[in-house]
Amino acid sequence: MKRVFLALILILIPNTAHADGIPDHFILSGSGFGHGVGLSQVGAQGQAMEGKSATQILNYYFPGTQVVPVADNTNIRVNIAHQVSSALFVASKAASIPTTALSVSAGDMAAAPVSLTSSLRFLASAKGISLSTTAPNAAIQNLPASPLWTITFSGVLTINTTQGIMNLRYGSIQLRLVGAKIEVTDTMNLHNEYLYGISEIPSRYLQAALQAQVIASRTYALSKVGVIKKECDCNIYHGIYDQNYIGYAKESEKTVGAYWKAAVDATSTDSRNGLAIYYQGKPISVYFFASSGGTTQKSSDVWGSSQPYLVSVPDPWSLDIFLNPYYSHWQRVLIQKDVAATFKLPDVLSLKIVGRTATNSALKIDATSSSGKTSELSVGDFKVKLKIPSSWFEILNSN
Repeated sequence: MKRVFLALILILIPNTAHADGIPDHFILSGSGFGHGVGLSQVGAQGQAMEGKSATQILNYYFPGTQVVPVADNTNIRVNIAHQVSSALFVASKAASIPTTALSVSAGDMAAAPVSLTSSLRFLASAKGISLSTTAPNAAIQNLPASPLWTITFSGVLTINTTQGIMNLRYGSIQLRLVGAKIEVTDTMNLHNEYLYGISEIPSRYLQAALQAQVIASRTYALSKVGVIKKECDCNIYHGIYDQNYIGYAKESEKTVGAYWKAAVDATSTDSRNGLAIYYQGKPISVYFFASSGGTTQKSSDVWGSSQPYLVSVPDPWSLDIFLNPYYSHWQRVLIQKDVAATFKLPDVLSLKIVGRTATNSALKIDATSSSGKTSELSVGDFKVKLKIPSSWFEILNSN
């Protein structure tokens, strides 16, 4: 009810302007959340409610592809903290699985056990990464700075950095000095350990929708193994650069975490293989997003590159207010100073959408200042800089 009331307020906001005619704000009205290419997650839930299987959902959003078992029993190196100055590790107090063993080593040094009541704080310095600890083990307390540290553990370990807190259940952790900062990675098995921590879709969704997301996420992850990116010491980032990995928090969600874990297990054909999406014998370039403006996008309209399976298909479920209460329709008020700063103009007198795709999403946005100077942005830059949910929108108050 509060969101409906807010929407009514936004509709009723007058198009106020300065004495010189420059508007105080611009109002955008749109639908959808995300880039719109590939698997619609709200659409997957809608199709699951209609009785469609995970394979049927994926074949719909990626026409011409096949869902097949592939070898996925391989390690993946996940960056869980990027370019941080420090990292604190402690045995998790929130997890139902206690930490039962912990050891740490510097460089090629043999791992030494650490008291389970100890904290491990790593700090970047000119000499490398230094360790300060409450461990009673004098050998650990006196270790010199090193460019590389390794932590092995069983149970659940909590990492705390300036980028947030994460509980880790699987793998082994490394801290490496890259430049003057620390890259923290967790190396784990892709088959299930990594997938258990993926948080790209609500765990309360039906199993067919969850399984469709697992298969898409497995396909994406398989495309990243084998190559270590020097800038992150990783195969894959844990956040917006790749897909959202939140560690043990996903599978330990109250009640619904078990649903996600079950979906991962259901897409494993055996202990060494899992389902992935293939096209003509090769894994596809997989994309997914929350919801569309009623039709998904061709990849060529969004990024310029074309794939035969990344085409537009109807996605009416995204416009269903019950399935998609927050983004089946949305409005945003853009303040004049933010818009002017985005377009690098002293002010903005008017905004204009320049070009649309076949699905009616915007391609470019033109801004004109009171002096007649103009500036243009791609819709991608416009969305990112002004936090616009999607490219399916209209500008309600512009000259």
